[in-house]
Amino acid sequence: MDRSGGAFCALIVMGVSGSGKSTIAAALGQRLGWVVEDGDAFHPAGNVEKMSAGIPLTDEDRLPWLRAIAAEIDRKRSAGTNVIIACSALKRAYRDILVQGHRDTRIVYLRGDKSLIAERLNARKGHFMPPGLLDSQFRTLEEPAADEHPVVVDTDAPVDQITDHIATLLHSCRGTP
Repeated sequence: MDRSGGAFCALIVMGVSGSGKSTIAAALGQRLGWVVEDGDAFHPAGNVEKMSAGIPLTDEDRLPWLRAIAAEIDRKRSAGTNVIIACSALKRAYRDILVQGHRDTRIVYLRGDKSLIAERLNARKGHFMPPGLLDSQFRTLEEPAADEHPVVVDTDAPVDQITDHIATLLHSCRGTP
């Protein structure tokens, strides 16, 4: 439950693999006292198998995954529990499924330089997303448009600086410090 007694808010921390979604979502969740969910946990097994094999997902592959995340946001909304979800949400159509037109769901876009993100992916161990799929992620990426009212932050700063910046920009989500 939102500790401040404010209205419900969901944040979708999006970006390509290696942009820091899980790290930033966890740090922001700790700062705000909100529940954090990793969107990867909602992937059907078949999606994980494909990505592990270096096969990019299709829109058809992503649809059940996106619907599962949207359903989780709805459950949190019904419970009045603020939530932060780390989810690539690379295309506008994907974000539309997640946001569902709700003003209480905000996009936080972690924008990053391809070479920096490639370095991070190459250093990462034990993740099912191989570095070889980064090019397909950048080809798929549709940066959020102004009418999506995204919070846009660059990922080349320290985690605490990024989370401070996000918290400062979240004016429309009541209940944030």
